[in-house]
Amino acid sequence: MSVKRALLSTGLVILGIIVAFCAFTTWYTVDESEQAVVITFGQATETITDSGLHFKLPWPIQKVEILSKETYSLQFGYETTKDGEVISHDSETKMITGDENIVLTDLVVQYKISEPVKYLFNSQEPRQILYNATSSAIRSVIGSSTIDDALTDGRANIETKTRELLVSLVEQYDIGVTILAVKLQDVELPNQEVRAAFTAVTDARETKNTKINEARKYENQKLSEAQGERDAIISRAEGERIARIQQAEGDVAVFNKLYNEYDGNKQITRQRLVLETLEEVLPNAQIYIMNDDGETLKYLPIQPQTSRSNEKSSEGGGNS
Repeated sequence: MSVKRALLSTGLVILGIIVAFCAFTTWYTVDESEQAVVITFGQATETITDSGLHFKLPWPIQKVEILSKETYSLQFGYETTKDGEVISHDSETKMITGDENIVLTDLVVQYKISEPVKYLFNSQEPRQILYNATSSAIRSVIGSSTIDDALTDGRANIETKTRELLVSLVEQYDIGVTILAVKLQDVELPNQEVRAAFTAVTDARETKNTKINEARKYENQKLSEAQGERDAIISRAEGERIARIQQAEGDVAVFNKLYNEYDGNKQITRQRLVLETLEEVLPNAQIYIMNDDGETLKYLPIQPQTSRSNEKSSEGGGNS
């Protein structure tokens, strides 16, 4: 009886452990930044992207692989330790350019796990495959570029070509990742003297570009000033043209009015014009209107009042 009781107790304990184990392995949680793959007897049966509490069959029937939905960074040619120290791997970053020069190139690749099932089951080491594909892509692009492009203003083009080639390779390998960006970190020369020479070349090009930009700025400024002055001259000329046209139109109106008066009474108008003209030409002269027989008909003082006053004062002085 004691043996049976002991066996029964042991069985109950084992059963309790199994029940507890099953109870703890039938649920799992998925965070908002995570995604899960449910694996049944070694085969992926479901992909979970909704966050929260989920249930499954107990292990070993089903298990869950949790993967992040956030962006991963793959460092090529260097690594950053937990202490923040950067360790370079020159043997991996040493490459030959298209013009047979040696450069040290390291970069970082940003990617996401877009298809979790393929990431888990299409390869044993998807990150290592991505690393090798990155090495192949950057070496191919550097090998078709000149050292001048790699060290100066061709870096953006190298990044673009590397990303395009890497995307093509990843699609062929079908490892369930999506490439987001490729960023060159450092492109250097292994020799310090050559590096200094290329640094001087880079500085000279930057200085040249700065001077070109300053010259273009000066050109635009002077062009703007010339255009403004041109517009001002055109505006003044237009205003003068309008003023002269208006003055001419006014003179024509006065002439037409005068002509109408002349046409209605030619003799009087002719005499008035003669007198007005004499008044303008000889402002200080004394004008007399005579008859044809030479006798004075009437005295017409058309000179200014001041002239007449001066004349009287001079006569008074003479009499005295």
